[in-house]
Amino acid sequence: MTEYLYVTLLSLIAGAAMPAGALLARLDLLHPSFLTPHARKFVVAFGGGALISAVALVLVPDGASKLAMTPAVLCFAGGGVFFYFLDKFMRQFKSSAGQLVAMLSDFVPEAIALGAAFAVGEGTGLILALLMVLQNFPEGFNAYEELIKSADLSPNKVLLAFCGLALVGPVSALTGYFFLAQYYEFVAGLMLFASAGILYLVFQDVAPEAKAKRGGLPALGSVAGFLLGLMGHMVLMPA
Repeated sequence: MTEYLYVTLLSLIAGAAMPAGALLARLDLLHPSFLTPHARKFVVAFGGGALISAVALVLVPDGASKLAMTPAVLCFAGGGVFFYFLDKFMRQFKSSAGQLVAMLSDFVPEAIALGAAFAVGEGTGLILALLMVLQNFPEGFNAYEELIKSADLSPNKVLLAFCGLALVGPVSALTGYFFLAQYYEFVAGLMLFASAGILYLVFQDVAPEAKAKRGGLPALGSVAGFLLGLMGHMVLMPA
């Protein structure tokens, strides 16, 4: 298999985790006893742990290593500010598109970074794909349930939209592979920009949704999510 087809396949698998999570959420809504409240919170918290592991293990270390301090700080700070105003805008206009935009806001930069990593022969592409799967599945689960509750859309239309989002992955990854890999500083800045957005997302949306009044199982889910990302990092990128 040629490398660009391998990149396409990895990014498609990572994107397919979103409709897969949505399918689990649909099953949960059809059969409320399928998952307990703590289990639902565990799934959301697991996604938060996976998101943080992507930031801590790949995006920030790889992005910061290619930039001087000033542009690195500006990219990271700019990402935080951008996602703050994006979140504020989406809350003012409570449309169904808001949830989809929120999911794409971290998926697209990561897919671009994945493609660029393979193009220049770096070893971070595979671990990044793994982390994308880990975070997209619970993101799809959470976003589907929120969309069904807040938007006037049929379950089939929501699932179709999630499948469409999955196709954005290969497009973004191939863009990174063929066109952006040579602009390594731009890709590094994009990784830091996305990192700030992911952290904002975790503490603004994921962590509050995952908190349980009684018991610490959901919080343990975030640890499990990060741990799985760490295990993949150590297996795929040994010291």
